[in-house]
Amino acid sequence: MDKKRRLRVRQSRPAQRRTKRVKAVVHCHPDPVVSVIVPVMNERRTLARVIREAARVHPRTEIIVVANGCTDGSAQLARELGAIVVEYHDPLGHDVPRAIGAKWAKGDVLLFTDGDMVVPARDFRPFVAEILSGCDLALNGYSGPVQVREVHPVVSAKHTLNTLLSRPDLKGASLTAVPHALSRRAAAQIGFDVLGKPPLALSAAALEGLDIRVVHFVDVGRMNRRRSRSKRGDLLTSLVAGDHIEAVELLVEKLGPRGGFSDLGRLRERAR
Repeated sequence: MDKKRRLRVRQSRPAQRRTKRVKAVVHCHPDPVVSVIVPVMNERRTLARVIREAARVHPRTEIIVVANGCTDGSAQLARELGAIVVEYHDPLGHDVPRAIGAKWAKGDVLLFTDGDMVVPARDFRPFVAEILSGCDLALNGYSGPVQVREVHPVVSAKHTLNTLLSRPDLKGASLTAVPHALSRRAAAQIGFDVLGKPPLALSAAALEGLDIRVVHFVDVGRMNRRRSRSKRGDLLTSLVAGDHIEAVELLVEKLGPRGGFSDLGRLRERAR
């Protein structure tokens, strides 16, 4: 019995050994065609894989990590891997890092992803290719779950905004969903700061007559990690809904109180 026990112990020891993995280092091209912008807030667990996939998108790529409010060493890890790191000690908000990363970017193609979502390089490339072919905004075809009893307010807001923009063909595709890409010219035309509010940026792009296309589907609903809710409720839903309201306000400001839609057969002058 003792002999069997000793044998089991000897056999188990090799499996318990852990070898230290060598970190792969990426190299940001000094004259990039593609700038991959990665907002990061405590995403050390996935960040290395995100950066490695981003580095494979194009031979001339730079990776810009906007680390904000990180306390887990994410910024240092990104530096060790060779990414360009723009670091803020305080959280900037949900989408503000995208606008900051876009301002730092030097590439003709601005490709956006998130630090907590490992998207394979093969799923990035269609967005890059579409921008290089002349498209202004290349969107992820993810529209959110609609075949459900109660549609999420954010999903409903995306579909509604696209209808008001006279682009129902986009369904629920939005700049709120990564990955997506913009040309540098398009970003400059609508303003880099507006990228901090993705629905507003989409509305501005549509009003400018930019070429907006749905180019590829990435199921980010399945990939996105579940986040714990605040005791004050789902603050992210309120934030995104508010951004959509601002997008509609811009539409009304530019196209009139009906957002460019006709009054059909209504005779409002007869109303008492």
